[in-house]
Amino acid sequence: MKIPNHIAIILDGNGRWAKSKGMPRGYGHVKGCENLEDICEAAKELGVKYLTVYAFSTENWKRSREEVDGLMKLFRNYLKKCLKISQKNNMRVRIIGDPSAFDADIQESIQKLEEFSKDFDDLHFQIALNYGSRDEITRAVNRMLEDQKNGKLSVPVTEETISDYLDTAGIPDPDLLIRTSGELRLSNYLLWQLAYTEFYFVDVPWPDFKKDELVKAIEKYNERDRRFGGVKEAQNV
Repeated sequence: MKIPNHIAIILDGNGRWAKSKGMPRGYGHVKGCENLEDICEAAKELGVKYLTVYAFSTENWKRSREEVDGLMKLFRNYLKKCLKISQKNNMRVRIIGDPSAFDADIQESIQKLEEFSKDFDDLHFQIALNYGSRDEITRAVNRMLEDQKNGKLSVPVTEETISDYLDTAGIPDPDLLIRTSGELRLSNYLLWQLAYTEFYFVDVPWPDFKKDELVKAIEKYNERDRRFGGVKEAQNV
């Protein structure tokens, strides 16, 4: 079985999963966070090199104050715990998105985690926090304009140039996108990077998405006839 080099996941269904069990939405987020640790380990065991997850979007600020506060508390705990997780899995962690909207202590934890894990290379783990693809592209364009103004960027601009200004600079585009809990949309996630990605949608809510479900997704990926502009992927010819 061919293992995708890079898998992106939209972690959906935590709140609905909790509600189905008569529990508050925050309980679902806690369990979803615990499951993320298991999936990181499973991805590494399977041979996945890059894993990118959508944890908190730019639109998530519109949720109730109680839920947002609960998520911030969860992020604080997880970012600290992730120091041990990254070391255990030899896993480099990067945060994509705009962390400037978070409180100073969360920004400090992000910087500490990224610095601590920068030399690990068994698994490259990207967490999208305060992320929205349109926001990412807008921020990239503004940086490009500033660099062009200061003589640091020459024209014409290429696709590679744009990629280098995105939050995911230096990270290969995803081969497989997984969205849990049955929704069939991208929700402003990695719009540039997913241009040639295979999509896999599953009804299973994120807290119940275990290693066996990840294997099923990879098996479905293996059934796809990967093409880029009408040309088969070289490795599958």
